[in-house]
Amino acid sequence: MTNKEKMLAGELYICDGALKAEGERAHKLCRELYTDITDERRAQIAKELLGKSGKDPYLAQGFYCDYGTNIEVGDNFYCNYGVCILDVCKVKIGHNCFIAPQVGIYAATHPLDRATRISGLEYGKPITIGNDCWIGGGAIINPGVTLGDNVVVGSGSVVTKSFPSNVVIAGNPAKIIKHL
Repeated sequence: MTNKEKMLAGELYICDGALKAEGERAHKLCRELYTDITDERRAQIAKELLGKSGKDPYLAQGFYCDYGTNIEVGDNFYCNYGVCILDVCKVKIGHNCFIAPQVGIYAATHPLDRATRISGLEYGKPITIGNDCWIGGGAIINPGVTLGDNVVVGSGSVVTKSFPSNVVIAGNPAKIIKHL
């Protein structure tokens, strides 16, 4: 298997030259979001950058990702300022989702074993966010998390496990504070 295939499968891999080149492509497009561009160009960048996108995706200034090609978003996706999505594995976000400023969605992770970690090996776990979700400012979604439909994540929350549909979650670590 190539390092990219290992990465996408959630296995240990090394970020080699091919992956670095793919990352540079994404970083170039993300940097362009910082410039004075038209709404049409902003929409075009979203379509070029993301692996799959529905109707009307919006990426505000400060959006950053590893590759972009491993991110899928549905219709009516709004991503506010300073959002970082580390997409070494699939990150799937449903329709009508709103991501507030300074949110981190991290599919990337590292081995706990010290020797393995410092060797440069890394891996990831996919993240799925359902339809009609709102992720509050400064929240962090950790590797391997799945959120059901109509989940609201309180500002500053750290989501370390999966949650069902129709809940408000908040805290560090996040827990259910209300059923919708």
